Amino acid sequence: MKIGDFARAGGVNVETIRYYQRRGLVAEPPRDHGPRRYGTDDLDRLRSIRAAQMAGFTLDEISTLLDLETSDRSAAQALANSRIAALDEKIATLQTMRGALVRLAEACAAEDTGPCPIIAAFNPAAHT
Repeated sequence: MKIGDFARAGGVNVETIRYYQRRGLVAEPPRDHGPRRYGTDDLDRLRSIRAAQMAGFTLDEISTLLDLETSDRSAAQALANSRIAALDEKIATLQTMRGALVRLAEACAAEDTGPCPIIAAFNPAAHT
């Protein structure tokens, strides 16, 4: 399939394919007297990359995963555990942010005079 069809089948755009090629995640097929053609193995690899991204892996981590032998469980597990720890940190940060916004929204609902606490929190000019 041509690059446009390949991109659509993988759920990405053509520029993403080219970016993945520059990063070495997806091979650029040879040009045989016409447009480059991608096969089912290429599509399987692209779908694996997308699935790993959905699981939270970075492109660097995905590159490492793709280079691992299928029997290298300890390295794959170490990558997964590292990603889990990073996600846990992100979740904690998001929960803190959510809590702050909940408090601001509750304060905004409780007060019907004066500046809105939400606007005041994010707009220094609103404090004057």
